[in-house]
Amino acid sequence: MLNLDDIHVYYGDSYILQGISLHVGQSEIVALLGRNGAGKTTTMRSIAGYNPPARGTIHFQQILISGRPVYANIRSGIGYVPEERRIFPNLTVEENLEVATRPPRPGQQPWDLARLFSTFPLLTRLRHHRGGELSGGEQQMLAIARALAGNPRLLLLDEPCEGLAPVIVGSLGEVIAKLKSDMPILMSEQNAHFALGIADRAYVIDKGLIRHQGSSCEISSNKEVQSRYLAV
Repeated sequence: MLNLDDIHVYYGDSYILQGISLHVGQSEIVALLGRNGAGKTTTMRSIAGYNPPARGTIHFQQILISGRPVYANIRSGIGYVPEERRIFPNLTVEENLEVATRPPRPGQQPWDLARLFSTFPLLTRLRHHRGGELSGGEQQMLAIARALAGNPRLLLLDEPCEGLAPVIVGSLGEVIAKLKSDMPILMSEQNAHFALGIADRAYVIDKGLIRHQGSSCEISSNKEVQSRYLAV
């Protein structure tokens, strides 16, 4: 579904991603784990098209997308939820969802408003509240629902747990796990315990390089990887 092959990304003179390779298959959740500043967000932004790689390739559904503009990648079926969420603060929850709505893709059950509110019951009672009035957890739910309103084939979640209370993190994990049956998910996350609890596989990134990869069970039981790359 998604394949990154040896991508290199620079911010000015800073060498951020130094040859990242990873893949996401159908019907799986893949976690990209690492400390703050390891290169997780840059990887996600590169896939979406905000930071195209200087070298290397990105393929989505076997089509080369590295170097394409963001809007083209979103239209082709990539749903992107950035770390900062970027909801529209002056629009209501329902309006945030309506402006993101795109036609369903062939063979896909559409993510219409009824389905979105059923999947995110927390948002149902807030549908007429403005985005800027929501708590951090409510905004995160809205950001994910808005990405789904575009009827994507692949969902990118950048640091979905950032700044959320533990009770909201638990609810978020349940929602993400359920989405797996509809589409593959690539999730970058500093909270390794959360991510490994719902992901099938994981990559561990540090200083712009993939240092380890394996099943969630394997990484959860690898104390060296945990202490060296994931401990805060």
